[in-house]
Amino acid sequence: MLPRKPWKQAVRALSVLLLTAAATLAPTAAAQAGTAPSRGWNDFTCKPSAAHPRPVVLVHGTFGNSVDNWLGLAPYLVNRDYCVFSLDYGQLPGVPFFNGLGPIDKSAGQLAAYVDRVLASTGAAEVDLVGHSQGGMMPRHYLKFLGGAAKVNALVGIAPDNHGTTLNGLTRLLPYFPGAEDLIGTHTPALADQIAGSAFLTRLNEGGDTVPGVRYTVIATKYDEVVTPYQSGWLSGPDVTNVLLQDRCALDLSEHVAIATVDRVVFHEVNNALDPAHATPTTCLSVVG
Repeated sequence: MLPRKPWKQAVRALSVLLLTAAATLAPTAAAQAGTAPSRGWNDFTCKPSAAHPRPVVLVHGTFGNSVDNWLGLAPYLVNRDYCVFSLDYGQLPGVPFFNGLGPIDKSAGQLAAYVDRVLASTGAAEVDLVGHSQGGMMPRHYLKFLGGAAKVNALVGIAPDNHGTTLNGLTRLLPYFPGAEDLIGTHTPALADQIAGSAFLTRLNEGGDTVPGVRYTVIATKYDEVVTPYQSGWLSGPDVTNVLLQDRCALDLSEHVAIATVDRVVFHEVNNALDPAHATPTTCLSVVG
């Protein structure tokens, strides 16, 4: 029998995770309609400006979708003269609104097709990718195995699980429940793919974290309760910048969901990563920028 205290900690952590997901990723009316609100993104007539010549493709996280995940960041970038697009991927039959659950290698194929569509529409030679959680990690499969490096200038990962997660050790409980890991893999393949040490992540990270020609930025929070430990999001290699949010603003308490959905300090850092030639210091005051 496992000690009582770790079980209490595990249950508490799981409760926080589920409540956070329910409160922040519940489908909005816009998502149910299947279209983005009139905020100026997913406009396939948009032509990139000289100041921002690359369209930005936003890649949602597990259980997210192309609207709810980006109600804050997409308008922020549009208001700064970017052409901004977002896709849905990883859909499972019979599961509406909550995406990012299918096999991650197949999701990377959906991203590849979407990037091609954006490039054809905008006339741009490359895109920049900004992804949250799984959406910050999954594009690396596209870059490494599906030819994406030739079409992507930069990848910005917000709380990505580049080296997997233990969910505060919860996944380590799986061996105590025979068949649980197989059940997860069968019904929600993306969750199994994101467990630290999975076959998917082992292949993804073999031979190095990065590919030549792409700039990488990782923005993580020490209060992340989903990607644990948060350092598993860090990348190693040339053209990599790893940013701990609290190094920019020690007062920032954003956890895994808030860091990508509402945190304007993070939005400022994303803008810096997309346009490093005009970057300005990110501080707690960036929330009003």
